[in-house]
Amino acid sequence: MSQLPMIALRPNEMATLAAETQPEPQPAMQVRGLGVRFGSKLVLSDVDMSFPTGRITALIGPSGCGKTTFLRSLNRMHDTTPGAVVIGTVLLGDTDIYSSDIEATQVRARIGMVFQRANPFPTLSIYDNVVSGLRFNGIRKRAILDEAAEGALRAAALWDSVEHKLRTSAMRLSGGEQQRLCIARALAIEPDVLLMDEPTSALDPIATMRIEALLRKLCERVSIIIVTHNMQQAARVSDYCGFLMVDDARVGHLIETGPTVSIFSKPRDSRTEDYVTGRIG
Repeated sequence: MSQLPMIALRPNEMATLAAETQPEPQPAMQVRGLGVRFGSKLVLSDVDMSFPTGRITALIGPSGCGKTTFLRSLNRMHDTTPGAVVIGTVLLGDTDIYSSDIEATQVRARIGMVFQRANPFPTLSIYDNVVSGLRFNGIRKRAILDEAAEGALRAAALWDSVEHKLRTSAMRLSGGEQQRLCIARALAIEPDVLLMDEPTSALDPIATMRIEALLRKLCERVSIIIVTHNMQQAARVSDYCGFLMVDDARVGHLIETGPTVSIFSKPRDSRTEDYVTGRIG
């Protein structure tokens, strides 16, 4: 396999090039034999992958390979899609989230999600956006809501900007601030895992840089799984990567997974090398 060009890694990443020789953290989530079908069309097939606790895992691959479909299967978002069928096993800790005795709302109370474009509730204030999930789960005590709102906004690096305007419309925030508000809303329920679907794709470079710095801090409190098309971003922010592609039948499947430094510097599969070096896309 040819020598790969240098990828811009995080400042401390070069010191962890031997990470693959160290024991991985316990998995926050695991999938076994995961597949997703929409009607008669199989779009994702036979995926086995683990997501380490307290780490950022990036899902990378060309458009149409099933990254977002995969991500949405991790908190049962396909439950609302007509004709969607998820097969295989998805474990959150020891809990099978597709078990018949587990409600989707229970799953989403432990697995938060941030979407590609910021989607604050337009009729709600900044404060009410942040605590909306808690209220949905029946929490009404003001002291608990206040504490959760401040804690989540601080965690999302937004508190100093909005502390004195919590009752104003969330739509008055900038695009980057709205995305951090959505992150705060997801964090307020104190999830075990945070899913992020290209969370910076609609942001300018400065807002993107702030979100990326935020993610590195957040993984100290929540395991993060992020879909990104940006290879430099994947190299900068993630600890582990999963690379997906489509086969001749246009069905997405997992090619390779492992520490990010290995995926970008010495992948096991030539298709991974071709993708991360830009020879295929």
